[in-house]
Amino acid sequence: MPAHRLSGFIHNNMEPILQAWEDFARTIEPPALTMDDTELRDHARQMLHAISTDLAVPQSEQERCAKSRGLGKRGVDDTAAETHAEARLLSGYTVVQLVSEYRALRSSVLTLWVAALAGEAPSTHMEDVTRFNEAIDQALAESVARYELMVKQTQNMFLAILGHDLRNPLGTVVTGSSFLMQALDIPPKYVLVATRMFNSARRMSKLINDLLDFTRTHLGPGIPIRVRQGSLVAVCEEVVNELRTSHPEQLIELTTAPQLDAIFDEGRIAQVLSNLIGNAIQYGSLETPVRVNMRASGADVIIDVNNHGTPVAPEKLAAVFDPMVRIAADAHAADGDPAVSSSNYIERTSLGIGLYISRQIVQAHGGTISLVSTEAEGTTFTVTMPRLPKGFGDAGIAASQQ
Repeated sequence: MPAHRLSGFIHNNMEPILQAWEDFARTIEPPALTMDDTELRDHARQMLHAISTDLAVPQSEQERCAKSRGLGKRGVDDTAAETHAEARLLSGYTVVQLVSEYRALRSSVLTLWVAALAGEAPSTHMEDVTRFNEAIDQALAESVARYELMVKQTQNMFLAILGHDLRNPLGTVVTGSSFLMQALDIPPKYVLVATRMFNSARRMSKLINDLLDFTRTHLGPGIPIRVRQGSLVAVCEEVVNELRTSHPEQLIELTTAPQLDAIFDEGRIAQVLSNLIGNAIQYGSLETPVRVNMRASGADVIIDVNNHGTPVAPEKLAAVFDPMVRIAADAHAADGDPAVSSSNYIERTSLGIGLYISRQIVQAHGGTISLVSTEAEGTTFTVTMPRLPKGFGDAGIAASQQ
């Protein structure tokens, strides 16, 4: 390859370029924790060889455009840029520091090349600069994408392990406090303390279960469901009665058909109902009842949960089912944002993932969940799901169409 072209220059001046990049890497704070100079040079050398080879290969305008957007063609194996990103993550680099390395690489190559040209600037050189920038953009996009993927996987794995490991000690607290609540030979004040411990542990258990469900949606194919034929009416009545007991101050009205069977995961649908009705209680007005309506509509079942209270602002409707939005909303509320603190319809006493998990469960059943909120009609969550999920053939549901 001609030395006066950028591809040849990179190939013939690998060591000066590597040294310039290495000198820059040493200026990053905090310094790399595990990567030594040899590893850094190996990754850099691989990327520079790939870039140099790429510059020497003709390409179409469409290929150049795709590469400038980080969408260039690639093989099945990891690229040098992706390998470098993983190594940098393990070395303690932030994504900002990773990006700065590519900025330094771009600068060092072009600065050294311009100095070597001694004032020459033919059109082929300008084309080489453009091609080089496109190749750097492609490598940068690959590195950042891999870095982000690794970070997410690590975070989700940590959450999954944490949630799993907390279950056993929490189960001990639940069992022990339940035993004390039933004791007849201890003072009432201790029974009261045990009751509070039991209720707190149950709330913690729900948070942990939500956390595990959240990580399942990110680490695997989604929330697992185990379906069988059952009575939706019975499940709904059980959830409503439990919430009536725990919230005696709130009137909950339930309207259902006498019989409404389907093939579904009873525990998961009960979780959805508990989340939706619990939200309605929390954000509704005590002066008006929370209304739960379950009905059949052709091959589907429709469940509405309605409450009257402060409606959801129209610009916030799309974000209600997003995970973790409650945390961001609370941060704004703490800063004195009245719009957030007064109208944000997100769980204030949870991780902010209950509605997100509810949507995942409904989608796993082949259904949808939506929200409508107005001052006149109140806030209504609507779950629509098939009574007979796909894959069950025509074997039936022995249920009435009422």
